[in-house]
Amino acid sequence: MFVAPAFAQAAEDAATETHTETGVAENGGHGGSFPPFDASTYPSQLLWLAITFGLFYLFLKRVALPRIASILEVRRDRIAQDLDQAARMKEEADAAIAAYEQELAEARKKAGGIAQEARDNAKAEAEAERRRVEESLEKKLAEAEGRISEIKQAALEDVGIIAEETAGTIVGELVGGTVDKKTLVAAVKAARQ
Repeated sequence: MFVAPAFAQAAEDAATETHTETGVAENGGHGGSFPPFDASTYPSQLLWLAITFGLFYLFLKRVALPRIASILEVRRDRIAQDLDQAARMKEEADAAIAAYEQELAEARKKAGGIAQEARDNAKAEAEAERRRVEESLEKKLAEAEGRISEIKQAALEDVGIIAEETAGTIVGELVGGTVDKKTLVAAVKAARQ
């Protein structure tokens, strides 16, 4: 580094001056070395290190560490309490789910019973309606068969009369005379059988 000669002279004059407030020479009477590296100050540095370390250790042991320990204990207790509460809530939730599932199963069973009962009732009503309709149809069928037999009987009687009249007319046209009624009735009866 380049230093100007005037600046170097001023620095030497300042180094030899005494300090006006303390009356100590500017360099402090030291040989110009850094005090922590000066071998003559090692014993006092070690003493102050031991005193400072001891005081710091006592401060940590009596003040800081108990506070930290109490904070950790409070946290641990709070975490344990939260875990216990979470476990209790989980058990309650599991119990609620089990109760819900049981009620759901009962409701399904009840719904199945109601549906089966409704099917049975509908089937019974349909069966009763079918019987009633069959009975009504059987009555109507019996009445219709009775009327048909009456109509058939009346028609057969009329057929006999019509056949007798027709046969009489045909014979009268063919033969040119009249035929006796008893003979016509006997001929129609014979033809029927």
